[in-house]
Amino acid sequence: MDSQTSQSSQASQSPHTFQVDLRGLVDLLSHHLYSSPKVYLRELLQNAVDAITARRAEQPDAPARVRLYAEGGTLRVEDSGVGLTEADVHNLLATIGRSSKRADPGDIQEARSEFLGQFGIGLLACFVVAERIRVVSRSARTPDAPPVEWTAADDGSYTVRTLPDDARTEPGTTVHLVARPGAGEWLTEERVLALARDFGSLLPYDVRVGDEAVTDLPAPWNRPYPSPATRRVALQRHCHDLFGFSPLDSIDLDVPLAGIRGVAYVLPSSVSPAQRASHRVHLKGMLLTERAEQLLPDWAFFVRCVLDTDSLRPTASREALYEDETLAAVREALGERIRSWLTGLAAGDPERLSAFLSVHHLGVKSLARHDKEMLRTMLPWLPFETTDGQLSLEEFAQRHPVVHFTRSVEEYRQVAPIASAQGVGVVNGGYTYDSELIEALPSVRPGTVVAELDADTVTAHLDAVAPAEELALAAFLGAARAKLDPLGCDVVLRAFHPLSVPALHLDDRAARHEQARAEAEERADDLWAGILGSLRGSAPRARLVLNHLNPLIRRISSLDDPELIGTATESLYGQALLMAQRPLRPADSALLNRAFIGLLEWATHSDPTEPTEDGRR
Repeated sequence: MDSQTSQSSQASQSPHTFQVDLRGLVDLLSHHLYSSPKVYLRELLQNAVDAITARRAEQPDAPARVRLYAEGGTLRVEDSGVGLTEADVHNLLATIGRSSKRADPGDIQEARSEFLGQFGIGLLACFVVAERIRVVSRSARTPDAPPVEWTAADDGSYTVRTLPDDARTEPGTTVHLVARPGAGEWLTEERVLALARDFGSLLPYDVRVGDEAVTDLPAPWNRPYPSPATRRVALQRHCHDLFGFSPLDSIDLDVPLAGIRGVAYVLPSSVSPAQRASHRVHLKGMLLTERAEQLLPDWAFFVRCVLDTDSLRPTASREALYEDETLAAVREALGERIRSWLTGLAAGDPERLSAFLSVHHLGVKSLARHDKEMLRTMLPWLPFETTDGQLSLEEFAQRHPVVHFTRSVEEYRQVAPIASAQGVGVVNGGYTYDSELIEALPSVRPGTVVAELDADTVTAHLDAVAPAEELALAAFLGAARAKLDPLGCDVVLRAFHPLSVPALHLDDRAARHEQARAEAEERADDLWAGILGSLRGSAPRARLVLNHLNPLIRRISSLDDPELIGTATESLYGQALLMAQRPLRPADSALLNRAFIGLLEWATHSDPTEPTEDGRR
């Protein structure tokens, strides 16, 4: 019994082989691994180029040719590479996931530096557009071996047979594809030529579609030119052909240690920092992707790159870069090249730098946040909105002993006219990165005093009204304060310039937080209202600063009618909000409407205390 149990257990644990549904795998490749059927041609070119590379490693003088012929829904690809024997065919072509480029663990870096393909998927990608693949090959390593033919269908079946010696006399491989129904357009000569040029323009071997050359070497950034101006024009033309725009400038990207050579083109118009930049990356001459997103630091969103590399790792689909330490090091090195270009412009070409910053100052500000040396270099050039106009922080700090700034555009709009009239310089820190750079100013410009401008600071710079005059207006101020108290706003009397401004609405973040808390408390149930009430602190409230020098304020302050004073106060409050370009709450909109109707009734000499036709007051 024990023996039978043991035998049964051993039988149940015997290994089994995975069964692969080739049609299902092809569907997986076409819909999930590859972004487009066009990658089939890249796989064919990669196999051909790798075969030539392998042959030349042993026979340096061997021919290096790839020829593609498309006609009538078929494609033939011939290469002068290392070729295959019958054993190679069984071992490599018929085993999914097996790669001729595999190396021992100790030699994997050597393998990666020599070959384009890494994953052994190879010809399988051709089933995305073809229903049948036929390969005829003759080995250069085993010259006496006869040519061999491998024919495979998309149902997973294949046949292998040897051919007469005259079937192929020279070493190399020929791949024949027959288009599957509905995929014939991918095998037309026009489409094959376009794809071959897109993928293989930088390949190191002679590649042709029919009689049309595919490769275009050396790369535009590596070619000799009669003069720098000629080179600049040629690169501009290359950028326009590749990306569809004429660049402001071009930046050489040469990182020999990482095996990288290319160029970055500066966009001629501004873009959002949140927009992902797409770059073209070639791997040993073959186009890997035209949508590489992690190639540069996030701050360098103002350039588009095209480069060739032999060190970066592709993902399994060979359509993106693998995120690893090498890519991180390359990203840092390329960022340093762009940083050096900016520093060079600042030192020797201020006109080009100004033209660049007029479009892309946001990218440089993003870089300067984390790079004190870049902030120090760019201080005389980066533009900021100030009460003195568009100035650099360097120039503004030279004019003002204290660099006051606001954290939001709304706060700046509130205080800028008044602060300027009082001689207080203010920088608008409400735009992206600006407040961070202003606060970092003392670290690169020792002795500079930076202070956030709040409502108390502004009020302190306004002239106080004589106590006797303010006392005489106590009744008016009391009525005005009572009217605005439900809105969480105090009323203050000051004298300031310009005289044309009757009232100024001032608040800060603390006041807005307190206002939001009070509104939430009103809407909350008893439990939540109690919690919010316990959070009530001594935060300052918003304030409406009335200008005692303004003629309109003087006339309003002389009124005796409390209702009319209230209506006038609401009108001043609403006008001050609109002047500050602050978003209006529902209560503010209702107040503006009520004040407008009240003023109309007063202007037409109606008694606003009498009921209207619908019974309202």
